[in-house]
Amino acid sequence: QVQLVESGGGLVRPGGSLRLSCAASGSIFRVSTMGWYRQAPGKQRELVATITRGGTSNYDDSVKGRFTISRDNAKNTVYLQTNTLKPEDTAVYYCYARNVLNGIDYWGQGTQVTVSS
Repeated sequence: QVQLVESGGGLVRPGGSLRLSCAASGSIFRVSTMGWYRQAPGKQRELVATITRGGTSNYDDSVKGRFTISRDNAKNTVYLQTNTLKPEDTAVYYCYARNVLNGIDYWGQGTQVTVSS
């Protein structure tokens, strides 16, 4: 059974930082591009960042220079370091994995990030 378990969300003031973590089942992590999406209230889910098995990363323009995605292949974990957070970053952040062999996507349950003074 594939599992993606996020952690690290919370309440932070504007300008603050959080590190989100997503622990994945080893069977899926090794064959997947990993990424983070987010969904704010009343809005569609949007891509934040992705990282391939080889470590190539891509970011939405809204987070470039502030967020960093990384993966630890020994721990089957992907991270999202979020810096200089803004109120508009407030959303539920979802971890996802795309199996590059068959194109199937898997999702975590989400972790809430709230940026407010």
